This record gives sequence, C-alpha cells and structure tokens, in this order.
Amino acid sequence: MGGDDAPGAIVAGALRAHRDGLGKIVLVGDRARIEPLLHGETGIAIEHCTGEIAMDAPASQAVRNAAGTSLGVAVDLVRDGKADAVVSAGNSGAFLGIALFRLRTIPGIARPAIGAVLPARDGPVVLCDAGANVDCKPEWLCQFGIMGSAYARAALGIAEPRVGVVSVGEERSKGNAQTIEAAALLERAPVRFIGNVEGKDVLVNTADVVVADGFVGNVLLKTAEGTAAFVRDALRDAYAKAGPLAKLGGLLSREAFAKLREQADYSTYGGAPLLGVRGNCIVAHGRSDATAIRNAIKQAALLARADLVAAIGAAVAA
Repeated sequence: MGGDDAPGAIVAGALRAHRDGLGKIVLVGDRARIEPLLHGETGIAIEHCTGEIAMDAPASQAVRNAAGTSLGVAVDLVRDGKADAVVSAGNSGAFLGIALFRLRTIPGIARPAIGAVLPARDGPVVLCDAGANVDCKPEWLCQFGIMGSAYARAALGIAEPRVGVVSVGEERSKGNAQTIEAAALLERAPVRFIGNVEGKDVLVNTADVVVADGFVGNVLLKTAEGTAAFVRDALRDAYAKAGPLAKLGGLLSREAFAKLREQADYSTYGGAPLLGVRGNCIVAHGRSDATAIRNAIKQAALLARADLVAAIGAAVAA
C-alpha cells in the first residue's frame, strides 16, 4: 500500500513479476482495493490488512504503530519465515526502522546500509550507504564495504569486486578523519580495497563498490539521478528546436539514445537492498512504476536465491 501510485503500480508490477515466473507473490494490504486490480489472476496471494503507514510519517512513530500495517505485516512474513524477501515503495525511513527493529542486524554489523546500484559507463556500481546513516563511524564504513562487496558478488556477478572510499582526493592522506580511518580498516578487511575514489570517478567504474556515509552517498545518488534527467530533458528540448537535418540525425541515432536512456533509468534495477539486516529487504523508489516494481521483485528473488544474508554473515566473520 506504499508508494506514490499505490496500490495500482504495485499490483501491476506484481502481475508482471508473476507472469515472468520470478517467484510466488504475496501482496500485503487491503483486499478490497487490491483484488479488483488483479483482473481475475488467482496465482497471486493477498495477505489482508487495512493499516497503512503514511509516506511522511516519522520512522519512530511508524515503528511503534507498525502492527496491522501493510509494511509491518510484510516484514513480519520475512521474520517468521513465511516469505523470502520483502519489497516496499513506501516510507523508506519507516521501512528501515521496522526492518531493523523486527529483523535485527546480522551478527557483527552495527548498522544496516542501503546498497544502491548506479548505472556507470562500463557496468553497474554499488553505492553503500545511499542514505540510511547520515552520521557514521569509521568501522561502520568498513562494514559497508564488506556488505557492498558481498552484494556485488551475489547480485551483479562480480567475482572480486574492487572497493573504494569516496573522498576528496586519490591519495591515502586525503579526506577527513572518518574516511582516512575507514580506509585503514578496509585495508585489513576481507575485500579487494583499492583506496580513495573521487566523485568524478564513481560513474567511470574506477571501483565496483564505493563506500560513503549516508549523507554523502545520498547526495551522490540524487546528483546522479538529477544529471540523468537533465541530460534526457536537454536532448529532448534540443531535438524539438533543431532543424530538419539535425532531426534526421536524431532519428538515425534513436536506437543509441534508447540504450542510453535504459542504462540511466532507475527502474532498470527497481530498488536497493537494505544490507545488514537478517532478511532480504528491497527499498523501491516512492515513484516506482510497474516496471520498477517488477524489477525490484526480480532483485528480491535473486538475493533470496543467492542467500545474501548468509554471504554477508560469512564475510563479516572473516
């Protein structure tokens, strides 16, 4: 029931995921509002509950009032072993709080982190943390690198992910006290650490996993999304004002532009996993459409099959 276009976009995405055979789908929410949107499809289950968490509800309030809400019940299904993963496009702060309170963290992990996938030049890059923890300790950043590396192996198929720390210079001496100490910890961690990564290098695949606190990470994520939207709109406006020859060139380049648009589209990956909790949780954009939800479900199924929680636990133990 969470998301800007819920429940319509959520149900439509679930229908696509079901028809693609991505897994057994359980929709959690108000049966009276969900059932008509299924158009007679009986292969999708409904876990009925009428409570909802507002998109602007404070996380602390959401955690206290989670019982009987679609988000609270969905997380409980994972906690109780009745579901392998949960996907939500609802209030992300509430999702984080409820998941942390009800699922708890993997032993050895201090704080969960959002692992967003950025569409970079030569393939995807994992950004961790993308907004869950705005203030971080160096040891948390080290754990983010370990979790991001495990995620890159499980979800993206990268055998030995290169891990870097976002900083203001490539030299090891550059950065604030937090990043310098985090780099020293990652040097000794069970990851392929390559050192500092500058902002300009994030989208050119200098590293496969880039580590940052949630404040810096969220700014990076939103800047990347805004830049993609700017380039898309600028190209469209330039085409609309162009002369006949330029428009002909645009038509001839349409396939290349379509590939670029698909590569930069957030809906390609659908959502970002909440890494570090004892359950597979996918945080989808509030503005997710049916395609994004379908791909978020695909992501959830992939992580469940790869047993990402166990992989992170083993990496932290190492």
